[in-house]
Amino acid sequence: MATVDESGKPLVLPICFAYEGNFIYSPIDKKPKSVSAGKLKRVRNIISNPNISLVIDNYVENWSMLYYLIIQGTAEMIYEGEEYKNSLKILAKKYAQYDEMGLESLGAPVIKITPEKIISWGD
Repeated sequence: MATVDESGKPLVLPICFAYEGNFIYSPIDKKPKSVSAGKLKRVRNIISNPNISLVIDNYVENWSMLYYLIIQGTAEMIYEGEEYKNSLKILAKKYAQYDEMGLESLGAPVIKITPEKIISWGD
């Protein structure tokens, strides 16, 4: 996922995500971090500039099967409510690690991505 800060400096990092309905969700989990969730660069970037880009790719040795999606859209942080609870459930269902770490009990925010444009290539 790529975000941009107030001065236009980009930040690109890999994310775990789940897709449901018209939205993509990515949690701030409890893997070790040097700052609190609210002080993470990606969170601050989203709050100051919600425009994001996300690349989802599939690499296989058989290059005829390569593909990628580029998703451009906006992101926001969600902290509570039914959508928040549901996003944690779908993330825990997709990733056993999130289920094991008790993602729902952490109280950490979730990044909600609203796709506006999808560019695809390959199979």
